[in-house]
Amino acid sequence: MPAGAPPHGKVLPRLVGPDVDAFAARHWGCAPLLRRAADGDAFRDLFDLDGADELLSRRGLRTPFLRLARHGEVVDSRAFTGGAGAGAEIGDQVQDEKVAALFADGATIVLQALHRTWPALVDFAVGLTGELGHPVQANAYITPPSSQGFSAHYDVHDVFVLQLAGRKHWSVHSPVHPAPLRTQPWSTHAEAVAARARDTPAVDAVLEPGDLMYLPRGWLHSATALGDVSAHLTIGVHVVTRFAVVEALAALVAADERLRASLPLGIDVADPGQVADHLGPVREVLIEALAGVPAEAVARHLRDRAWPGGRPEPLRPIASAAFARDLAAGDTVRRRAGLRHRVENTDDGRTVLELADRRITLPGTTSTAVRALLDGQTWRIGAIPGLGEPDQLVLVRRLLREGVLVAASA
Repeated sequence: MPAGAPPHGKVLPRLVGPDVDAFAARHWGCAPLLRRAADGDAFRDLFDLDGADELLSRRGLRTPFLRLARHGEVVDSRAFTGGAGAGAEIGDQVQDEKVAALFADGATIVLQALHRTWPALVDFAVGLTGELGHPVQANAYITPPSSQGFSAHYDVHDVFVLQLAGRKHWSVHSPVHPAPLRTQPWSTHAEAVAARARDTPAVDAVLEPGDLMYLPRGWLHSATALGDVSAHLTIGVHVVTRFAVVEALAALVAADERLRASLPLGIDVADPGQVADHLGPVREVLIEALAGVPAEAVARHLRDRAWPGGRPEPLRPIASAAFARDLAAGDTVRRRAGLRHRVENTDDGRTVLELADRRITLPGTTSTAVRALLDGQTWRIGAIPGLGEPDQLVLVRRLLREGVLVAASA
């Protein structure tokens, strides 16, 4: 989805309901949401227990794609990994029999980064990232009957909890440190977290299959499986915060040499009085420097941080190369779903396509065609505006090889 598109697609309403605006106003970043399922199989298409067993036994899974937790503590990965056998010199591959024994002994299985390993969740994460404007990840938690994986804690990212199987009792408490940054984990407030967890919960609920809960970062939570094996997906949202804007501004004002000047020789920086002598002048220079920072520079800094956090749809390297090689008039292409991009025309007459990891410079004559190809529609070679058919073939073949476009049938 192009930068700036509103969060009104197909994925987010599936989670929060059709009124996305109401979710944005009442819950996003500030309050939990609990939605009861009309259908217990609402999320089975994304992942299930059979899928978990397949990953653990037949996909050659390695750490850190798997964690185990028991009695609130993470199990050392050496307890469930080992050599991969003949032909694969890998020492940290998951050993299914060891996982089975630990699970039978009460350990919770945590399958991490499923947005990179499980096809349905790859597509789901691409769509959700585009609609939220913030990168997402997907983990699965499979808990033995009547077991608790982790004690009360908070996350430094927002989460959507999707119950897949079994029943799980959740206790949710209000934050002790609202809206924590990624550098402010719950362990830095461990005593306050433990004390707050003894209070009456803000949410005390049992999630059944198909139920969903949204928790903003900072909200304390713990969960215990009831009766049978319980499985849920956690969709983590790595939110871009206002502090990220502060960090961008700090990086940009460093261009002002007055703010890089040394403090006087012999200063005692532990003496508030000596430091105070420099606060006023520094504030004045800082205010002046901040006023001159253009929004475009801040946006560039933010996208350089946020865009790499989400991957576009998977690309089939062999099929894509063959399609580009044999490209002909009448073939159809589309923008790769989830591709973060920005098109600019430079003062010297070139067209620049910015991606998460690089800039592609093209002739200025391609501007109209490039913008059309990136508008999300399907385009047929021969019908792309702004260029003749031979030049359309050259441009499309280049963008296919750069991973910007894919065959429309992909």
